[in-house]
Amino acid sequence: MYLGLDLGTSELKALLLADDHRIVGVARAHLTVERPHPLWSEQAPAQWWSALEEVMRALGKSHPEELAAVRAIGLSGQMHGAALLDAEGEVLRPAILWNDGRSGAQCEALTRAVPRLGEIAGNLAMPGFTAPKLLWVREHEPEVFGRVARVLLPKDWLRFMLSGEAVSEMSDAAGTLWLDVGARDWSDELLAATGLTRAHMPRLVEGSEVSAQLKPELAVRWGLGNDVLIAGGAGDNAASAVGMGLVEPGQGFVSLGTSGVVFVSTDRFLPNPAQAMHAFCHALPKRWHQMSVMLSAASAVSWAAKTFKFVDEAALLEAAASLPLAERERCPLFLPYLSGERSPHNNPEAQGVLFGLTHAHGPAEIAYAVVEGVSFGLRDGFDTLRLPADMPLREVALVGGGARSVWWGQLLADIFQVPLTLYAGSETGGALGAARLAWLADGGDVAEVCALPPVKRQLVPAKDGVDVHMARHARFQALYVALRDQFR
Repeated sequence: MYLGLDLGTSELKALLLADDHRIVGVARAHLTVERPHPLWSEQAPAQWWSALEEVMRALGKSHPEELAAVRAIGLSGQMHGAALLDAEGEVLRPAILWNDGRSGAQCEALTRAVPRLGEIAGNLAMPGFTAPKLLWVREHEPEVFGRVARVLLPKDWLRFMLSGEAVSEMSDAAGTLWLDVGARDWSDELLAATGLTRAHMPRLVEGSEVSAQLKPELAVRWGLGNDVLIAGGAGDNAASAVGMGLVEPGQGFVSLGTSGVVFVSTDRFLPNPAQAMHAFCHALPKRWHQMSVMLSAASAVSWAAKTFKFVDEAALLEAAASLPLAERERCPLFLPYLSGERSPHNNPEAQGVLFGLTHAHGPAEIAYAVVEGVSFGLRDGFDTLRLPADMPLREVALVGGGARSVWWGQLLADIFQVPLTLYAGSETGGALGAARLAWLADGGDVAEVCALPPVKRQLVPAKDGVDVHMARHARFQALYVALRDQFR
């Protein structure tokens, strides 16, 4: 039995996986985000630990025998967050999260300081990444920066609490701007540019390797056995790929979570920082991936459902789906940049816009505009991916909470003009991937462990409406260009 722990932005999920691929049990605990100032996004690490205690108690009540049989734990988590620890291992301030946009000026400074940044890290300096956050802390909270002894990513802070070991792995570390992504090692040059050294960094392992061992007192408290291993784990998107079995070159997915992601696995380091595409290490050795990220995907739908008084997100999606194809042309356009944007714009100042409203527009038209705008943003990210001729796109899965809407999935297939596959268990991708990495660390074989789940549905692009989607997408892109200099 294997336990996967997925530390997201809005919840921590725990999943028990049997070695015949059965998902035996799942538990969840809610998390909240603090936004004390514009562009800020923070969470107290203590909240993560409370959530972990909650899910472990829940599994202990619902599946005590299975929990006692766990041989290894895998970790998945939101990337880029900065948990700052002092020399005694105490947290110095709330963790600054992936969707925090305060460090725009520090990104510019880091780019000037290290002209080779894109070449080394495979990515542009963006406020979401970890390194600019530390530059911001050094400038605005020098007394905190002076006490920093260790910087840990969110899931790696959980590992520290679980084991007492400061360890990270390649896929999550690749999102810090401190890793030489091609070499899969910390870059002394990038660390020095933020006033840090290797001594501030955790030890690195591959995601499928053993990283540490669960503290005996925690094993007793939660009803686990002795000598429980902890795998390296993965950043949330690499873990989702492992959970869906998408680890071979040319396999990828579109994720409709709080943020939106387009991800494709590669067998080599293929950066394209000029268009804000991310090139990261995968969770398995000698594998990498390309990824585009938009900051507000399903979260934009949640915002719209609340703002425009829909019962919930499902009601908004139902209203959007009710519009016939012929009526979509007259809907307003929506720029989904409620938290700024990463790919392809790298613009933390970008803002959300509803454009073209008239008296003829009602809830259904606004609902459609919001879902379409998120879909267009994902398509813009998809277009930044650059695969060589010998590595064609083989397969694209649809994952994340938004994947529960088949209608939205079909709209994405139509806008992307690419078939999308819905697999069984896609909504548990990160936690399932973490559990699979635990299985690999316990000696499992990649071909057996990383098998594709059963197909639930294949979404094939429709022939009708292609011209409508293309024309509205072109207007969507032109609208951003026209307004870009107005975002402040």
